[in-house]
Amino acid sequence: MINLRTIAAALCAAALAFAPSAATAADGLIAVKSPRGVIESMDRLEGLVKQRGLNVFARIDHAAGATRIGAHLRPTQLLIFGNPQGGTPFMQCAQEVGIDLPLKALVWEDAAAQTWIGYNDPGYLARRHGVENCPAVEGLRKALSGLVDAVVAE
Repeated sequence: MINLRTIAAALCAAALAFAPSAATAADGLIAVKSPRGVIESMDRLEGLVKQRGLNVFARIDHAAGATRIGAHLRPTQLLIFGNPQGGTPFMQCAQEVGIDLPLKALVWEDAAAQTWIGYNDPGYLARRHGVENCPAVEGLRKALSGLVDAVVAE
C-alpha cells in the first residue's frame, strides 16, 4: 500500500523541480528576484537605463500614491523608459504596439519581503499584436534582460 507521506513528498519534490528559482513569467510578465530592496534596485535600474542612452520618461512611486489616499501598499515603483531606436522598428511591424511602449519595469516587494523586477516580454507583446516575426523583438528582449541581469548581479 502506498504511504500518504510518500505521495506528499513526491508531489512536493515535483513542484520544486518545476518551480522557477529566480525568474517567473505569467501572461507575458517576466519577473526576476532582486537581492536588493525596491529603492536600491530601482536606483540601479534607472542609472543603467540612463547610462545606456535610453530616455527615462517617468518614475512612479505607487506606494507613495497609496499613502496620499490613506491606503497602504508595499514598496512598488514603475520606471517608464525607452528610445526611438528600439521602439520605432517594433511599431513599424504593428503600429498599435505603441500602446505598450515606451518600455516599463516594475520593482515591488512581495508579502515575504522579496524584491522583484518585472517587465513585459517583447515576444508576448509581439504575439499580442500579431507580429510574432518582428525582427525588433529579439533586440528588445536582449536589452531588457541585460538591464535586469545587471541590476540583480551581486
